[in-house]
Amino acid sequence: MKNNKIAIFDIDGTIFRKNLHFELINELVWMKVFPFSARKKLINLYTSWLEHRGTYESYRIALVDLYAEHIKDRSREEVEKASQAVVPFHKNRTYIFAEKLIKKLKEDNYHIIAISGSPIEIVEEFNEIHLKFDKVFGSVYAMDENNIYTGGAIFEPIKNKGQVVKQHVYENKLTLDDSYGIGDTESDASFLKLVENPIAFNPNQNLKEIAEKNNWKVVVEKKDVIYEINL
Repeated sequence: MKNNKIAIFDIDGTIFRKNLHFELINELVWMKVFPFSARKKLINLYTSWLEHRGTYESYRIALVDLYAEHIKDRSREEVEKASQAVVPFHKNRTYIFAEKLIKKLKEDNYHIIAISGSPIEIVEEFNEIHLKFDKVFGSVYAMDENNIYTGGAIFEPIKNKGQVVKQHVYENKLTLDDSYGIGDTESDASFLKLVENPIAFNPNQNLKEIAEKNNWKVVVEKKDVIYEINL
């Protein structure tokens, strides 16, 4: 039986080696749902981040803006179809550390959730095909009665992941005693502050600084080597 202990994971850059939002936009372009100009901009954003012309957070926000710009008047069915194409292809491109921790926590009957800034459609598909967590949260975009997107997001858990965790814990009668949390950017700090076992995994500079101040465990995975950094 499940116990009432909780573990919280970020997905992009923590479990998944790439970015679900990026891959979804890319697939929607190849499906001709989004214009090719969206892919050109997508590649430019990614290249700018790789070449240190911006932070990961600015890159992530730009992805959100790009998606919101083109999702209007598209159907949920199209996004689900793209998600179903992306996830099976990429599902095993994950970090060893995260996979081992997930396996251990499942063996210990933890209630496991993931909170992502990527659209809920691809987050749910990744969960169904690979993660099989108890609950996942992703960005929800407004739709009309015909499941056609009308514009921007109506729920963005990445803006306050800590509040999402607090509400989920309360509604499901869970405990933060002996809880785990793992994330890679400052957007994860709000839930890492809540858990007893916070892990900053391959952290960006902002999260690294927060981890140093709070004496959190920092774990780095490089190729097939995993090591803990003593700050």
